[in-house]
Amino acid sequence: MNKKTIYALIAILIVFGIYGYEFFLNEEEALDIVETGKEVKNNTNEYFLPTSTTNQVIHHEGYSLSYSEPHEQAEWVAYELKKAHLSKSHFKRPYFEIDKAIKTGAAHWRNYKNSGYDRGHLCPAGDRRYSQMAHDETFLTSNISPQKHQFNSGIWNRLEQKVRYWASKYNGVFVVTGGVLKGQMRTIGDDAVSVPDQFYKVLIDNNSGKTKMIGFLIPHKESDAPLYEFVVSVDTIETLTGIDFFPQLEDTLEAKLEASKSYKGWSFNRK
Repeated sequence: MNKKTIYALIAILIVFGIYGYEFFLNEEEALDIVETGKEVKNNTNEYFLPTSTTNQVIHHEGYSLSYSEPHEQAEWVAYELKKAHLSKSHFKRPYFEIDKAIKTGAAHWRNYKNSGYDRGHLCPAGDRRYSQMAHDETFLTSNISPQKHQFNSGIWNRLEQKVRYWASKYNGVFVVTGGVLKGQMRTIGDDAVSVPDQFYKVLIDNNSGKTKMIGFLIPHKESDAPLYEFVVSVDTIETLTGIDFFPQLEDTLEAKLEASKSYKGWSFNRK
């Protein structure tokens, strides 16, 4: 064996060694991220987290979620939107990234490419402009669901803006949101990401005096109807989804608030 061959073999071994070591580090990093995702963060209001029907709850710095592997998206995303979180900062829009904290593997962003659907945020980037990290976290694929563009940019966007209005008016609200992952839904992409026929949003205000709650259930289609037409009882959404939204509330108060579909006390002065 000549020297040139020996040097070539050594070079190959070095390359394989480097790639093998990087693979090992990446695997270790992924495991660390999964473990970190299980830890409740300091600014996550655990008191108001819903139950999980999937047994896969992940805690990021700015929100928590319960991931549904069969549907390749979150069954709910929950976060507190404080008045202090509201910011006019404009961070550069990052690329969507696979959420490595999902132990079963989150859906790839390519599922949405040429699908005809937007990558619809569940926790909106606009609710997390108080820091670059919090903003960029909303671009993890565990935080998106397929949404028709006219729905995403229309009534869903109007509801998101209304939530910010209430967060300012009531000194913060706690938000739980997601698609209704039930029934025969169409799917997109190689990962068969489900396309919900309805989306919901549930809010609780525990800051401005008497605790109040409101739920919205909106068909996945374009609509110019006023938001109050989509107000339903939280019990209705719980029946549809199988999720218990506020199990930590005192039972009598929880039952009373969740049974009501009144929007009394919630200002609808702006559309």
